[in-house]
Amino acid sequence: MKKLLSALCISLLALSVSAALADEKEDDEKKKKPTAAERRAEIDQVAKETLAELFEKSKRAKELNDKAAGWAVFDNTRVTFIVTGGGGAGVAVDKNSGKRTYMKMGTGGLALGIGAQKYQVIMFFETAEKLANFIEHGWKAESGANAAAGTAGANAGTGFIEGIAVFQITEAGLMASADISGTKYKVDKKLNE
Repeated sequence: MKKLLSALCISLLALSVSAALADEKEDDEKKKKPTAAERRAEIDQVAKETLAELFEKSKRAKELNDKAAGWAVFDNTRVTFIVTGGGGAGVAVDKNSGKRTYMKMGTGGLALGIGAQKYQVIMFFETAEKLANFIEHGWKAESGANAAAGTAGANAGTGFIEGIAVFQITEAGLMASADISGTKYKVDKKLNE
C-alpha cells in the first residue's frame, strides 16, 4: 500500500512539474525572442551585477580577481526530479585585452530531491593560458567541493586550484569552491558571430 501511495505521489508530482514546464515554455514562446546583441547585453548586465555582489560579500574574491588574468560569470538554472539537468549562459573576459567571449553551459546527473534552483558561477583564471584554454577547448568540471555559505566560509581557504578559483552565489548565499561537477562549458557560436 505504501509503495502504491508513493508511486501515485511521484506520478502526480511528475505531472505537475511537466504541466508547469509546458506552461512556462508556452509563455516563453509568446515572448519575442531577443536578438544576439540584446542577449549579449543581458549577459553582460548579469555578469556586472554578479561580480558586484560577489565583491561585496567576499574580500578574498576581490583579491583573486585582482591577481587573475581573466574571469567568467555564468547565470544558471538547475531542475531536479530524480535526474538533474540545467543550463545557462555567461561571458568570459580577458582582463588584458577586454575581449569578451560568450559561452553556454549544461549540467546533468542523478540527484535526490525535486525542485529548481537559480545560481551564478564565477570563475577567476590565474593565467592567460588557463583562460584561453577554457575558452578554446571548453571545460568539463569533473569534481568539486561544497563549502558553507557565509563570510568566513567564503573567505577562508579559497584560492586558485589548478589555475582556477570558483565561487557560486545561490539563493542561500555565497559558496566558496562551489561544487560544479558534471558541468560542461563551451563557446556559444551564435552569440560570438
